Formats: sequence, structure tokens, C-alpha cells
Amino acid sequence: MSKKGIHLFTSESVTEGHPDKICDQISDSILDDLIAQDPKSRVACETLVTTGLVLIAGEIRSEGYCEFQKVVRERIKEIGYIRAKYGFDYETCSVVSSIHEQASDIARGVDETEDREQGAGDQGLMFGFACRETEELMQMPIMLAHKLVRKLSQVRRERILDYLRPDGKSQVTVEYDGDKPYRVAAVVIAAQHNPKVNMYDLKEDIKKVVIKEIIPPEMLDENTSIFINETGRFVQGGPWADTGITGRKIIVDTYGGVGSHGGGCFSGKDPSKVDRSGSYVARYIAKNIVAADIADKLEVQMAYAIGVANPVSLMVDSYGTAKIPEDKIKELIRAHFDLTPKGMIRSLDLLRPIYKKTACYGHFGRTEKEFTWERIDKAEALKSDAGL
Repeated sequence: MSKKGIHLFTSESVTEGHPDKICDQISDSILDDLIAQDPKSRVACETLVTTGLVLIAGEIRSEGYCEFQKVVRERIKEIGYIRAKYGFDYETCSVVSSIHEQASDIARGVDETEDREQGAGDQGLMFGFACRETEELMQMPIMLAHKLVRKLSQVRRERILDYLRPDGKSQVTVEYDGDKPYRVAAVVIAAQHNPKVNMYDLKEDIKKVVIKEIIPPEMLDENTSIFINETGRFVQGGPWADTGITGRKIIVDTYGGVGSHGGGCFSGKDPSKVDRSGSYVARYIAKNIVAADIADKLEVQMAYAIGVANPVSLMVDSYGTAKIPEDKIKELIRAHFDLTPKGMIRSLDLLRPIYKKTACYGHFGRTEKEFTWERIDKAEALKSDAGL
């Protein structure tokens, strides 16, 4: 059931220069490079970064060839680690590769043959979610958190605040009355900077060109708490200060802690892995059903067995907001969405080099054309079949 009464909910996001997000971007850049050459590439690429070191590991099977050194260094450069004084830079860091071929036992279950349909790349469970809190049909705290760090990166790249460096984080607490968000209770920003900036100037600048540009004025009041660089200094950042690993920001990547999470990350995985393609389709389903006005809020769960094409389970939870029985919603899902790996990949056109963009600022609630799972092209048909 939906929550009632006054309550708070908080979500966070991180910039492209955060160590974990550097890793996600490197893993997805390698995936994009290979899938552009060979759409049938099988990629499971993990990245670790620390002071002066990038380590990539995993399993790859592809007709393409990836120049790992080049791809890794170009991505780090694009993020903005371009000077040794940042403690990490694209020219001097070591890049170590420990990539090997995908196990043949896994390939047997995943590859399509004349007498066998393409199966799921692994067992697993995945969730999709949608609600009416924002125009993106996402919950407000995570959307505001993403927009804050995207703006933080923008003002750094455009040198509006030329003292900023790539690492940074945001956090937004929204106060609800029942299911309705009505004010922002707290905003937290941590922004890496050069050592010479005056902290008072930094805080005032970020309030003016980041927070007040992103948070709707009607959501701010005199009681909104704003915390910016509360330790007083954030010079040492990125891999210089903190080890990063692929897949460690899965809540940032999805729904900011709302609903459930299957546990699997997305980055570095080709779409034969249902952790990725299944999660995208689950969001596609949930968003279209909410857009069709069949429910105001919906969570979808699917689960798969390795080597098996169809999901072993399908669950929906409308939090009491559905206008038709939930069993009927499941019937509509099975009628309108192909839930096999091959069907999901085909319906969302996933065999393309689109994944580097997904590695920052969330995989959901996006408007770029590559994010095909954000379309609501099935809403009208679903609404008609639901009899609404």
C-alpha cells in the first residue's frame, strides 16, 4: 500500500568524476567499442581504479578488437582527469588488463542455435518502477539528485565555476504528504575543487548556479537545509582519494532506493545479460502501464534461469493504485511485451553502442534517443486492452 502521512525520503547521485562512476564509464566504453564492431559481442567487463592505476578484468567473446589502453585513457580524459596535480590523469596512470574469453559452458546456454532459442545469460531477478511524481514518471528525490550533479559537471566543463574538479556528489531529501511531494527538506552537495578557492565563495556560487537553477523555487522554503562541502575542504578526490569499482552505485543507477533492486549491476554487460536487458524492459513495462493510467505507481519484477528464454516468474505491485486487478495487468504484460532475451533485445534495439551514456546520471528517467526503454509507445494499446 502507499505510504500515508508526513514522511521524508532521500536519494543521492554522483558526478562522472566519482571513482565508481569512472569505472562504470570505462566498462561501458569497452562494451560500446566492441558492440560497434560486432553486435553479437559477449562482454562482461569490470574495472577498478585507485591512485595511478586502472585495472580491467572480465570475460569477452567478440569478432571485434578493443584497444584497451586507448579506450580507457580517452574516457578518463573526457571525464576531466587531465592533470597530474588532480592525483589521477589519463596520460600517466597505469592501465592493466586481465581480460579472458567467455566460458564455453556459459556460451552454450546463451547462444541461439537451430534447435535452441537464445537463453538468459545468467539467473537473476530484476525490477522496474514508475510513478507520477515527475514528468519522467520517476520519483522526485533521485531525479533532482541526478539533475544537481549533471549541473555541477556542466558548470565545471563550461568553466562557469572554473575551480571545480571532476569528483562530486549530491543528495536530496523530499518531504511528502502521503504520496505527494510538497517540499525539499534538505540538499547536500560535495564538490571537488582546487585548493585556492575561498569556501564561502564556493558555497555561494553553488547555491546560485547549481541548486537554485535545479530545485523548483516552490519546493524551497526558509526551512530547507543546504549543506555544501561540510568538511570545509574537498581537494583530494577521484581515484586519488577513493578506490572505485564497477557496479557499486546500483541504487544511483536505478530508482534512488525507492522500490526494490535485484542486486545485479548494468555497466560492462552486453544485453544478453538479463541483469541489464531485463531491468530495461521492466522499466519500459512499468512506465507504459503508468502512462496508460492503469496504475499511478507500479513495480514489476521478473526472474530468469540461465539458458532459459522465458522468465520463471513475473510479479506486479501497484501499491493499491491499480484501476484493474493486478492479475489482469500481468496478462497485459505478457500479451504486449516479449520477455525473452531475444525479444527484449529486439524490441529495445539494444545491439548498438549506446551504453557509455547510461553510465552517469541514471539509467532511467532520461530523454535522450538512445534510451529506448523510456518510450511510452505501448501506452495507448495497453489502455485500450485494459478497457479504460
